Amino acid sequence: MLRPLEDLGYDVRAKNHALAILTQDFPAELGELVSVLAEFRIAIPEIIGGGGGEARFTQRLRKSLAEAGWPKHVFHVQTIVDGVEREGISHEIDHVRRAPAGTLALEIEWNNKDPFYDRDLENFQRLHAQSALSVGVIVTRGATMQAAFRARIAARLAADGVACEADLARYGIAERTAAQRKAVARLVAQGLPFAEAFTRNFVSSKFGQATTHWDKLVARLDRGVGNPCPLLLLGLPDRVLVD
Repeated sequence: MLRPLEDLGYDVRAKNHALAILTQDFPAELGELVSVLAEFRIAIPEIIGGGGGEARFTQRLRKSLAEAGWPKHVFHVQTIVDGVEREGISHEIDHVRRAPAGTLALEIEWNNKDPFYDRDLENFQRLHAQSALSVGVIVTRGATMQAAFRARIAARLAADGVACEADLARYGIAERTAAQRKAVARLVAQGLPFAEAFTRNFVSSKFGQATTHWDKLVARLDRGVGNPCPLLLLGLPDRVLVD
């Protein structure tokens, strides 16, 4: 059932029988998720112009999932010992899908610091231990997307004729720090075209190795973070990026 995503180049990794559970107990719900992700696209200018707050394309993905029946939800876990209520714990999950067979939880990690993966996986683990969760799903930047950023962004800037800081205004970039400007200026002084110099600085500072991307997520899976919760990990491919 994940073939449409695999054909698009999505990274797919499952653990603790997640695929068997999803295929047998949640075929309709898995179909909803696959349908939403198969249609999802990110325009390169949206990445270049993304500022503070949640990106517009992430908001679109959230809206599509919510409309498909995967809304945000806060789980409240309360413990009572000998009639005494202990302090409760809350787990806010980006998207939750309830079904007759159980509950699915999904987190989108587009561009956070990579320790957010630990939070997500540990939340899944605790909820699964309470029989509140059947499968945990994480959608993040895939390996091919991470590798493609420099070439795709630089090509778009060059095609748009971006040759100086002022030209960035067309993407909604109104202000940049002095340090960012100086870093790009140093690269231009070394002979790089402005589009390439900006892209190199932009990608390394915004989408660096310490952010949420496929390799960081898989490393945690290999270390057993989140066990024994069934997990499905999906990495957005470069083919999601459109010009």
